[in-house]
Amino acid sequence: MDRPQVKICGLTRVDQAVGCAELGADAIGCVFYPKSPRNLSDTQAAEIARAVPSRTKVVGVFVNASYREIMEKIDRCGLQAVQLHGQEPPELAARLLEQDLTVIKALYVNGAPSLEAATLYEDCAYLVECAGGTLPGGNARVWDWQAVKAFGKKYPLILAGGLSPENISEAITQAVPDAVDVSSGVESHPGSKDIAKVKAFLDGAFSVRVKKRYRRIY
Repeated sequence: MDRPQVKICGLTRVDQAVGCAELGADAIGCVFYPKSPRNLSDTQAAEIARAVPSRTKVVGVFVNASYREIMEKIDRCGLQAVQLHGQEPPELAARLLEQDLTVIKALYVNGAPSLEAATLYEDCAYLVECAGGTLPGGNARVWDWQAVKAFGKKYPLILAGGLSPENISEAITQAVPDAVDVSSGVESHPGSKDIAKVKAFLDGAFSVRVKKRYRRIY
């Protein structure tokens, strides 16, 4: 890879998911968290997974779900990767990795689990954002992205939190991540993506050239 990968998260509509894929998104996220305005049903997720091209990975986003719950969603919806966005124990991540799934663990610069917990979640990729807000993710909080640049030299890093078409180039330049993850920054309202914003975000992300050997996440 000669650029960071891009995941558009919180898709709820098939047409928007396909639109994101056609614009070049490497992955899309389906949120399975009842408290989220982006929560979707198994039927919606399965329709999205069938509709997007195989090169676009479908990631299930979970918050403190059990192994059984996660595996049932994978089977029903055709998910290819799992993002753990709560206080999940390392043992859960290890069990999912044994199923040949891509596993992403969310860590927080100013919260728990902290960046130091990366050593406990071996062979995962790490989505890092700033703690705070009413939801585990998708709170649109801008933070000091440069604070994780050193972390990204050691671990597979997905940058998230407060990203938008207006700041994505700056964020990538500061943090030099392997991938970036956006949700609210490209929405017209929660759960509905603005395709013009998605295009602007992808154009901005793909235009940045930072010297790095990017790890493939998705």
